[in-house]
Amino acid sequence: MILAAGTLAQASFSMTSVALAALAPALRDDYGLSLRETGVVLAAVGVGMLVTLLPWGILADHFDERWVIAVGLSGAAAALVGASATHSYWPLTGVLVLTGALGASVNAASGRAVMAWFPPTELGLALGIRQTAIPIGGAVGAGALPALASAGGTRLAFLALGGSCVVGAVLAALFIRGAASGETPLAEIVRTPLRERRLWILGCGTALFITAQIGITGFIVLFLHEHRHVSTHAAAGVLALINVLAIGARIASGRVSDRVGDRLLPLRAIGIACGVVTALVAVGTDGPLWLLIPAFVVAGVLSMSWNALGYAAAAEAVGSGKTGAALGFQQTLLGVVVAAAPPAFAAVAASSWRVAYVLAAAGPLAGVGLLRLLSPPAARSRGTSAIPPAAP
Repeated sequence: MILAAGTLAQASFSMTSVALAALAPALRDDYGLSLRETGVVLAAVGVGMLVTLLPWGILADHFDERWVIAVGLSGAAAALVGASATHSYWPLTGVLVLTGALGASVNAASGRAVMAWFPPTELGLALGIRQTAIPIGGAVGAGALPALASAGGTRLAFLALGGSCVVGAVLAALFIRGAASGETPLAEIVRTPLRERRLWILGCGTALFITAQIGITGFIVLFLHEHRHVSTHAAAGVLALINVLAIGARIASGRVSDRVGDRLLPLRAIGIACGVVTALVAVGTDGPLWLLIPAFVVAGVLSMSWNALGYAAAAEAVGSGKTGAALGFQQTLLGVVVAAAPPAFAAVAASSWRVAYVLAAAGPLAGVGLLRLLSPPAARSRGTSAIPPAAP
């Protein structure tokens, strides 16, 4: 029940944080945006999340996760209603930044709640399932948002996204039950991730993986529609397919990490594969669609398959009572790239899509090099965990 509630709560916000890219053509038309301005709008939710991921994680360690999630998602829903009433670039960008800042509550808090109920030997699989929330939300959003925009413009699409966040808030309030909170001093919760070298390397290394994910999932609809003249609905269908396949990939990668007893080995393998296939996308930007689209799909699935491994590794790097802060800190480092990559990618793509995808491919390969500085953590005995027992 906790796993399902945490997954669905995260998915309710992921429809905004991940699938907003499916609205890119409609946003350009409705708001008169340039390609660079579109990149900023797509980055706005990530910018807001960047500012608040760590504070929300600290609050999750110190208070009840269900109310942290419920309050944050309710606020995000209100902000999205506000987005539906905007008519120009800057108000839209500002409201989406606020949406990200509030909705970020679900990231660390739902992960912390889920982790409290599983031992280390099942943690990779559990977090793999929980992390399917991102592609689930992405797939639903990619399938629904273009249709909603066609029926009622971006206003209707934003209202639907707000309604999704309301559903997530209700699910969290009714069903989330996490670990006991408030036992670790707040000052120690704040200091722990900042002093942990392993978290810094892990966060920075996995953050570089995000460049490929942003390039593929963030811009595939715009690229296929504007550069290759594919219809918006067909391009969004490719994005939806990537997200659907990524659901299985996240579960599989988590299960493999449980079997081998190591999060880093499969994490590095995925990074190498992702970098190579994204480079193939760069080579084929003007090639036949029957070759390019499968390359996009494989690269997109790989770019979304590793997240549960980084999540689990971050939590396992700290002790009891500080997992929310650790997850918030790791997600903050990822958030730096999530916020910076879309405008940077769009600026390069305005001159050359191929060069933009070459740079996106370089990120995971550089991240693998950084992760090689880490050794596997000391193995824990079966049935023991750094996570405190779940509250009754």
